[in-house]
Amino acid sequence: MFSRLLGKNVLITGASSGIGEACAYQFAAAGANVILTARRADRLGEVQSKISANWPKVNVHTATLDVRSSAEVEKVISSIPTNLSAIDILVNNAGMALGVKPVSEVSNEEIDAMIDTNVKGLLYVTRAVLKGMKERKSGHIIMMGSIAALTGYMNGSIYCATKSAVRAITESLRAETIGVPIKITEIKPGMVETEFSVIRYGGDKSKADAVYRGIEPMTAEDVAETVVFAASRHPRCVVADVVMLANGQASVTLTHRKE
Repeated sequence: MFSRLLGKNVLITGASSGIGEACAYQFAAAGANVILTARRADRLGEVQSKISANWPKVNVHTATLDVRSSAEVEKVISSIPTNLSAIDILVNNAGMALGVKPVSEVSNEEIDAMIDTNVKGLLYVTRAVLKGMKERKSGHIIMMGSIAALTGYMNGSIYCATKSAVRAITESLRAETIGVPIKITEIKPGMVETEFSVIRYGGDKSKADAVYRGIEPMTAEDVAETVVFAASRHPRCVVADVVMLANGQASVTLTHRKE
C-alpha cells in the first residue's frame, strides 16, 4: 500500500525535529521525495544527510522557513526545484506552545508567536500550495492538530484556541475542495514526547519531563506512521480525522499515571 507514495512530492513544515522529522524519514522510506522546511538550517541539514545516506534514490530539498512570514512562505514555495514543485502532499506540522499561564498573565509575544505560527503560518503555507493542487486537480493536505482542540485546559487558552482554529480551518477547507478533489486530513495527537514540552517550558527539561511522569507517551514515530498511513490510502478513500492518545490517556485532562 505504501507503494502509492513512490515518487510523490511531499512538503513538510517544521521538519527539523519531532513529528516533522519522523515524517520525513517515513515518507522517504516509502519512496517519496521530500521538501523539508524549518527555521533551524543546521538541523535540516542533519535530516537531509540522514535521508541521503539511507535512501539515496529519494530527492531531498531543504529550505529555511519561518512560516510566520507570508512573504517568506511565497518565496520558498516558488523556489522549490522544478522536479519537485508539483506538491502532492502537504504536511502542515510547524507549530508551538509557549508557556503555561492564565490569560491574565500571558504576554503579547507569546500570544503572537502561537497564533502567528499555528494559525496564520498554517494558512500561509496552505494557500501557497493549494493553488497548484487546484490546477492539477489533485493533492492531499494533512493538518497536525491536537486533542487540545477538543477540550480546553487550565493555563492553555491560547494554544487550545489555535488548535481549535486548525480544526475549523480543516473542516472548512474540506468543504471548499470537495469537488476538486483534494484530500484533507487532520491528525489530533495527545501526549507525544518531543521537544514540544521543553520549548513550552522555556528549556526547563525537568518541567518538561514531569509532563510525562508516570505514563508512557507516544513517540514522534507513532504519529508519523499514522500520517503516512493516511497519505497512502487509495484515491477513493480519505482518512478525514484521527484522534491519537497515549495508552493511559482518555483526554487532554484525564490520564492514568503509575506511582
